[in-house]
Amino acid sequence: MANNNIQPQSATTGKAKGIKKERPDQMPLARRNFIMMAIAGVLIVAGFLLMLGDSSSLENFNPDIFSTRRIVIGPLMTFAGFIFMGVAIILRPRSKNDSNAENTL
Repeated sequence: MANNNIQPQSATTGKAKGIKKERPDQMPLARRNFIMMAIAGVLIVAGFLLMLGDSSSLENFNPDIFSTRRIVIGPLMTFAGFIFMGVAIILRPRSKNDSNAENTL
């Protein structure tokens, strides 16, 4: 039988004794990162919505398939959203020491 380091939950505290909760300054992503990811998601969805429209068929040609909105603006917004999503994930959260140092300068 494997030796588990995780202790069962105690009836009085409701928390496991072997698990330590991370402090907010140790979290890999902060609130700012999640807000930036939400904005990036909105940009991606908006870009795809701008690319929507009627299609052409053999019987009926629709020149709107070549509109600037569908072939330039929509894809650029979507691409910018994907880039912004990567930046939002990679960007390190500010620690309290960094923000105090900026305020003193």
